[in-house]
Amino acid sequence: MGREYRATSLLSDTVDSVRGHLLVAAPTLLDPNFQRTVILVAEHSDEGALGVVLNRPAESTIGEIVPDLTPVLDPDDSVFTGGPVQPGGVMVLAEFGDPDEAALAIDGDLGFVALEADIDELSTGRARAFAGHAGWGPGQLESELEEEAWFVAPFEREDVFTDEPDELWSRALRRKGGAYALVARMPEDPSLN
Repeated sequence: MGREYRATSLLSDTVDSVRGHLLVAAPTLLDPNFQRTVILVAEHSDEGALGVVLNRPAESTIGEIVPDLTPVLDPDDSVFTGGPVQPGGVMVLAEFGDPDEAALAIDGDLGFVALEADIDELSTGRARAFAGHAGWGPGQLESELEEEAWFVAPFEREDVFTDEPDELWSRALRRKGGAYALVARMPEDPSLN
């Protein structure tokens, strides 16, 4: 964490991983699945990448969609749209009392709940559920980074659990500073400027 990502050649044998960082959609990224999104990258290797969109709360609640998760999540909490891949599947990102319980650890005790986990037995703190995820095949994310479709930003724990997900895109850019802070103030529709 803390180091800047350097895009590598697609011909390279290794990938400079952005695992544990944020991908902040550039204003030029107009794909409706990713426009103004902030993605926490959970895995990134030469085989591809996986992450969850942190700033897209859905209208549905845990109690409505996945009531089996109420031992670790409040039934009134929103389910977040984690991305367009497998939107019918739900992933839970949580702080674990025992980090070894995480299926995929991202930052210390923060990781994903294992599919086979006994929810009633888990020792978790804060948690958030994501329907679907974002995924990239081999070389795809590197190509998008080279095209400057994404800005790589440092991750902070509160990004996952923010009560103001609509503000996360501009907050992550302001945190990067410099010209990114100017981009953070751009209206979603430039014609309103």
